[in-house]
Amino acid sequence: MSSAAVQTYLTPEEYLAWERKADTKHEYLRGEIIAMSGASRAHSLIVTNISGELYIQLKEDTCEVHTNDMRVRTHPEASYFYPDVVVVCGEPRFEDNVFDTLLNPVVLVEVLSPSTERYDRGEKFDDYQQLTSLREYVLVSQNEVRVELHRRQRAAWQPTEFRSLEDVLSLTSIDCELSLDDIYRRVEFRENQL
Repeated sequence: MSSAAVQTYLTPEEYLAWERKADTKHEYLRGEIIAMSGASRAHSLIVTNISGELYIQLKEDTCEVHTNDMRVRTHPEASYFYPDVVVVCGEPRFEDNVFDTLLNPVVLVEVLSPSTERYDRGEKFDDYQQLTSLREYVLVSQNEVRVELHRRQRAAWQPTEFRSLEDVLSLTSIDCELSLDDIYRRVEFRENQL
């Protein structure tokens, strides 16, 4: 999903009240409002493929799978994001009784685009690491077969990269496996794609 910064500063409370009335989605990075734009076909397919596979594997479990409409708040510095796929296990914790801002995700997935890749790898990942509940962060390229798994190992994050459709991504925190062939099902890559 593409993003563009809007030069407006709001407190976390002001952002949340404003965002709940907005017609479009905006992320909030420590006071900065970031407008979210639409997604490409590849992006949409990848999100659907991942969320569908996870739902099937977790439907008898205590975990829930959400897609890009479930907002996540990080702590201690308040930032709000809309990850492409969110998994929460056990009792979900929310910011308030509106139940639209999750505080305890276990797995977060972001599908990369040219306009968001740097943000997803940088500031957003830095903020996600503040979530004590987060065990695995997955970055998925929509322009080539490339998936990166960042797994929390005590105080550090261990990255692993997958680049073949035969590879299988093991999400140990939720006891699920995703083959890259399933992640990229129906996604077509063009040679000149950026």
